[in-house]
Amino acid sequence: MDILIHYILPFFGMLIGLIVIHELGHYVTAKLFGVKVLEAGLGYPPRAWGFTWKGTIYSINWLPLGGFVRLLGEEDPTDPQSLAAQKAWKRLIILGSGAFMNALLPIVLFATFFMIPHNIPKGPAVITTVEAGSPAQAAGLQQGDIILKIDGTTIKNLTDASQQIRLHMGQTVDFTIQRDSFGETQVLDANVQARWAPPSGQGPTGIQIRDRVAGSAICQGNSPPSQCYERESYSFLGAIDKGWHSTIDSLRLARNQVIAMFKGGSGPAVAGPAGIAQGTGEVVKQNGWDALLEFAALLSINLAIINVLPLPMLDGGRMTFVLIEIARRGKRIAPEKEAIVHLVGLALIITFALVVTYVDVARIIGGKSIFS
Repeated sequence: MDILIHYILPFFGMLIGLIVIHELGHYVTAKLFGVKVLEAGLGYPPRAWGFTWKGTIYSINWLPLGGFVRLLGEEDPTDPQSLAAQKAWKRLIILGSGAFMNALLPIVLFATFFMIPHNIPKGPAVITTVEAGSPAQAAGLQQGDIILKIDGTTIKNLTDASQQIRLHMGQTVDFTIQRDSFGETQVLDANVQARWAPPSGQGPTGIQIRDRVAGSAICQGNSPPSQCYERESYSFLGAIDKGWHSTIDSLRLARNQVIAMFKGGSGPAVAGPAGIAQGTGEVVKQNGWDALLEFAALLSINLAIINVLPLPMLDGGRMTFVLIEIARRGKRIAPEKEAIVHLVGLALIITFALVVTYVDVARIIGGKSIFS
């Protein structure tokens, strides 16, 4: 029962929601531009149940890890109602609308989360370690310094500090710190370089941080006392603003992680359905159901990014063929050649998914967390 409540139900509920939103983008834009929708399905065939309404099959399929909107003539322009028969700009909108919806959804999810009263760790954020030879040491930061601001943003706790540092990777970051020395309190500024590729075990600036209150000994364990946290919630307009900025920040963090990978740093974590299900369960068990909104928002952003990458079979791959057509002044690549590229892409995606699933299952059997 614990697995059902904390892992299976939240995972499938979240997955279905993200898929429906994504496919709704394709469905609505296709209908607006007069493209015939042959089938809108939840899950992948074989079909379990379905019905036909106004020429479109609406189906539920046996393989639950996905969904699709099947359009008439995706590579064949012979029918005027086919996708391929539409002007290039219309095809780009239809193909990109799923990713657009996934990029828009996090604003709503984050805003909903911020409107619900939730716990945030009590700070302030305190530097516990300054690595030798690090940018932080060169800038004069010391153990015991309290971080008040980073690049002008007020820092409440460790989460705020960590996020702001990673948002400014590759830049010189302005720290405002409070230092208590020999009974005297000083407020100091320090300019610290946030590295793309720090040595193993070090963060971008070379510091380790904890929350003074939430990170103290009294707050450790499975059930920390209430004084370790404070309740926070926003008004409707405040939550919308916070949701917008959180979405932008998440996109910047994703971009920075990719750049860091190419510059020799650690790459973004990769997980398949099993890993995401594990992560979903850990989030719900440790932080409650409201935290699932944040997790779903982050997954939606990742889904948007992946779908616009120029990979065969994905939306971005199909959009790439349209852009090539535009660059060639309307001369299309033969539909059968495009179909072969997407078929090869599908085979590679399935192979990659199997490898990732194997790694996920091995980690789960080994008792390791996806977040470790």
